[in-house]
Amino acid sequence: MGPFGSNIKVDNFIDAGVPVLNGSNLQGFKLNEDSFNYVSQEKADSLGKANAHRGDVVITHRGTLGQIIYIPEDSKYEQYVISQSQFRLKLNQNIIRPDFFVYFFHTRLGQHRILMNASQVGVPALARPTSTFKEVLVPVPPIEVQSKVMEILHSLDDKIEVNRRINDNLEQQAQALFKSWFVDFEPFRDGEFVGSELGMIPKGWRVGRLFDVAEIFDKIRKPLSSRDRENMDRIYPYYGATSCMDYVDNYLFDGIYTLIGEDGSVVKEDGLPYMQYVWGKFWVNNHAHILQGKNGFSTEMIHVMLSITNIQHLVTGAVQAKLSQANMQKILVALPPIDVINKIRPLIDKLYQKRRNLEDENSRLASLRDTLLPKLMSGELKVNEIEL
Repeated sequence: MGPFGSNIKVDNFIDAGVPVLNGSNLQGFKLNEDSFNYVSQEKADSLGKANAHRGDVVITHRGTLGQIIYIPEDSKYEQYVISQSQFRLKLNQNIIRPDFFVYFFHTRLGQHRILMNASQVGVPALARPTSTFKEVLVPVPPIEVQSKVMEILHSLDDKIEVNRRINDNLEQQAQALFKSWFVDFEPFRDGEFVGSELGMIPKGWRVGRLFDVAEIFDKIRKPLSSRDRENMDRIYPYYGATSCMDYVDNYLFDGIYTLIGEDGSVVKEDGLPYMQYVWGKFWVNNHAHILQGKNGFSTEMIHVMLSITNIQHLVTGAVQAKLSQANMQKILVALPPIDVINKIRPLIDKLYQKRRNLEDENSRLASLRDTLLPKLMSGELKVNEIEL
């Protein structure tokens, strides 16, 4: 089990050392190493069995239930500290591969077996997690069959990962391009500049506010309870403030939008907003603002602009962070003549079009993987019957 809360506190965190896992690291099948908090080697060693290593499996037993990942052999670190909401296990790898084990628990049957001892009273939690989990039945085909199954599934996940990295690069390109034009004014350096609320800007530009270039659609948001969603067909994404929470059988929006957190998770540690760039048909709960571009600005330009704008000073609420419409309107924007907007907009929109294409491809690949997964795990579909 992870350490008691009193054994590891925020005060223990340092800039580098042994990484401490949290829920964001347990998204997907294998350890997500995008970001960590750290403790000292001495502190980690004092926590004993709360340390995890390559080949271990980590499972959430409180909070976001159903999360289960393995630590791959090529992980960034050799040692990790699990949180108080997690437990870990070590497998006999002569009998079962960690990746095969984890992929099984991502099937509908596997999720059912994790959650069958869950309590929904108060904070969702697994009852007696380490003892009840030992009783869970797991299919164990021969290692050579497991390896062939994982070869197929990993090939799909590898394609998804390559696309994800390309999209990260596309996002960085869009941010660099927008900053060059609208913050550093590099294409206009040879021209005349004038003073403004934002400092010196090119002559002919003016300073506006967010809602001069963005339209907000908060009035048509509708919350859906978990009970509402229980018996729905899983067709359209249902977004919260920071992520896709579920899938439902109806939609409120159809198009391309930027979602920015309204309350709860509003800003990251660096002051940048939690945002999502979404398209197609979807539903949004009442914890996110929904924006589209206007007056020449595309939704993509709004998204990239906000992605490089520190909004920490606009967030209110001592207990729960909140970003109001009134405070969003305080975000200042350098507004060029329309001919400048018409030059930059296609460049940014093209980068986002590539991003949408790759994310749509990833959705298809993930859907294929999730369709194949239970059939391969159960033996219903033989590995030699698959062509990718």
